[in-house]
Order: sequence, then C-alpha cells, then structure tokens
Amino acid sequence: MKKNSIPEKMQAIVLPAYNQNIIRALLSLKVEEKDIPKPKNGQVLIQMSAAPCNPSDIAFMQGGYNIVKTLACVPGFEGSGIVVDTGNDKVSKNLLGKKVSCFTQDDRDGTWAEFFLTETNNCIILKDEIDMDQAACLAINPITAFGLFEIALQRESQAIIQNGAGSQLCRFISALAKKHKIKVINLVRKKEVLNQLKKEGEEFVLLSTDENFTENLSDLANQLNATTAFDAVGGETTGLIFNAMPKDSEVIVYGGLSGKSISEVNVMELIFKDKILSGFNLNEWIEEIGTARFNEISNELQEMIIKNEISTKIAGKFKLEEVIKGIRKYIGNMSGGKILFITKK
Repeated sequence: MKKNSIPEKMQAIVLPAYNQNIIRALLSLKVEEKDIPKPKNGQVLIQMSAAPCNPSDIAFMQGGYNIVKTLACVPGFEGSGIVVDTGNDKVSKNLLGKKVSCFTQDDRDGTWAEFFLTETNNCIILKDEIDMDQAACLAINPITAFGLFEIALQRESQAIIQNGAGSQLCRFISALAKKHKIKVINLVRKKEVLNQLKKEGEEFVLLSTDENFTENLSDLANQLNATTAFDAVGGETTGLIFNAMPKDSEVIVYGGLSGKSISEVNVMELIFKDKILSGFNLNEWIEEIGTARFNEISNELQEMIIKNEISTKIAGKFKLEEVIKGIRKYIGNMSGGKILFITKK
C-alpha cells in the first residue's frame, strides 16, 4: 500500500470499559470506525495482517492486568503486518514496506484493528520465509519462553518444572528443553490435556488434581534434580511446587491465571534449603538484554519457526466483526490453540 492510498478511516474492535466478568467484558466489545493515526518521528503505521488473543488480553479486558489504558480503547498487544507509513526519522523510514511482528503495552490503541500505530522499536523485522500467522504470535510467547529458559540454562538445571503446561508458551519451553537435552516435568489440571501432552511425546506429565500429586511431584523433582520451575498459574500450586523441589531451587512466576495469591509456601524451605521465589517481567528482561541481543534472539526464533521446530497452534481465524464468536471459542479451550483476528482484506 502506497502512502497516498492509505484511507482516512479503519475498522477496529473497541473495549468501552473494564469488567471483571469476562462474559460481560466480551459482550461489550464493538467494532467501530476510527480515524487512522498519523505516525510521528520514532513511530510507524502498520497495516495489520493478523493479531492473536492471549491470556494477557483476557486479563486486560477484566481490568486485572498490569497494563491499564485510557478507555475506550482498541485491545491487542501483538500482531503482524506491513509498515505502510512512518515518521520522518531515518530508522523509521528504513521499515517502510517491510513485514514486521509488532507489540505494544503503551497507553494507546492496540493491534485488533485494520491499522496499528506503534513505536519503531516495538517492531521485529521479519524474514521473507516466515508465515504471517505465526509471526503474529512471535513477540510475546516465544520470546517469553526464550527468556525464561535462559534462566534454566544459567542455573545449569538438569530438569525443569512447568505449571499450566498445556499452554502454547509451555510448548515452546518444551521445544527449547528438548534441543538442550533438559528434562521437563509438566503440570496440568485436566486429564484431557495430560493425554494430549503424552500423545505429543512428553515423558513426565502430572495431574495437579490427583490425590497423590504433592508426593509424586516431590519424588520426580528430586529424582530428576529439577531445580528450576516456571509458573503461570499462581495460587496454592505455586507453594506446592516450591516445597517439592530440591535444595537450591528457584520458582519463577510469570503469570497469575488462577487469579489467586500465592500460598502454601513452606518458610522452612525458603530459609534452610536456599530456595528462591521470583518473578519474570518480559519488558524488563528485554531492556536488560539490549537491542543487539534481542535481535539475535528474534532471528533465532524465526529460524526455528521457519524450520517448524516450534509453532503456535492456531485454533481459528476470525474477522474483526466476529470478535465475540472468536473469543468465546478461545476461552472455552485455551489449551486448544490461539485464535487470530484476520484484518487484511
């Protein structure tokens, strides 16, 4: 699309207000016509190809995420598309016409729209061979998985534990672990997810609702020397994982899907077994590693996606006007894969 052919208006999904009741929040979403924003220096305008719905989007609509925006606003934290307009600075101009994966957590409209304005440094230049649907899901889950897994490598862990193991992010961690020959203990709540992971070749899968879960986890964690755990759930299970792990272990919390505070942590394990309970913030980690390292990681992940070593399972694609139908499908089976909003006609 040439700059002089960019329309004045676009279609976008709009959230009018936060609502803790996800069904009410969902039913409040509307598709509206909005002005297409003009990029300033350091910004680019992207004609969107696809944008996923993530757990963070669900929490955002409920007002339970750490990002709070001025409402009404367009949701969506990531996506893929083509840069069609830029600010006048050299760095931004260099992106004109390029395919990008993009993300944002700024107080402005998100990616669930035909066009999306963001800071230039919120874009990842894509390789020609990468699928745009997969690229739409690149900026959050794969990069978060990479950042988390680097902790396990730094700790020289022989095995890791991951809670909420049916998620797409955990599948990325499993792929990285396989590549580095690190064993994975997968924790899930539903028998059907356990069966699916077993079918996919996972050796160690435990059901957190089993009567003997705590004992089984402790036995396996000590047997495999699983000294790093990743938890996206929170609640009492975080404490149970922490207590079950060997001496000198660390539990890294990166999500709170349960909506509950962490509990059941045995303080004696904390004091006398030198265990650590910590958090992981993607944005802070990206700032810490710097631009050059971030670009290396994104290129490595793109190569893995192109070679089909990792991939995001897509459960469905929906037009913007099908937003309610799409998110209903997603929240009905979040382990079944992402849904995408397809915005390019």
